[in-house]
Amino acid sequence: MLNQKKEFVVIGLGRFGSSLCMELTDIGIEVVAIDKDPEKVGEFSSIVSHAVELDAVDEEGLNSVGIRNFDCVVVSIGEDIQASILITLILKEMGIKQVWVKARNHYHQKVLEKIGADRIIHPERDMARRIAHHIGNDKVTDYIEISKSYSIVEIMASDKLAGKTLGELDAFDKYHCKIVAIKKNEDDVSVMPSLNTRIDLNDILVTIGKNKNLDKFEEERV
Repeated sequence: MLNQKKEFVVIGLGRFGSSLCMELTDIGIEVVAIDKDPEKVGEFSSIVSHAVELDAVDEEGLNSVGIRNFDCVVVSIGEDIQASILITLILKEMGIKQVWVKARNHYHQKVLEKIGADRIIHPERDMARRIAHHIGNDKVTDYIEISKSYSIVEIMASDKLAGKTLGELDAFDKYHCKIVAIKKNEDDVSVMPSLNTRIDLNDILVTIGKNKNLDKFEEERV
């Protein structure tokens, strides 16, 4: 049986929603974009699979686009917190399995958690953290938070690491971090490398662990 393509709905075509639609489309995911602004809908009609002019607080309107048939619905309305909360509540009551919501602030997040949002997104905060990690340590090339306590960090190998094997580095026992991939360049990526893998200068080490352990690893080994 062939794998079916994933299908997403994005509600709200502001800066975040627009960017998300374009990125999802670029990687081959079917996207239905919903917004009540006819100009934004017209702009995206040739970009996404289907663009719909609709006020998403209208449950009948959501039913008319077959909202229950999609893998995930992303509510990307950031400015109108009341609408964001109401739409999230409607979607959960309709039985949508995955509802991801952009939160404007901590209080918005707390309400979304209480009404059952499956994932809460803070694009500005997350980008700020990634930039802060990069500024704080120029060997950190990327940073992705996967929970409040765990992250994935891409670290460029310095002189301290060059020439060592992963076994000699012993990141798991010493720092409780796991190096899950080594990137030599865009076309040479070793996933789940063995302990015998030797680290070269400027290799990118894709490392996962608790934030406090990653900080210690960066401080002592990078």
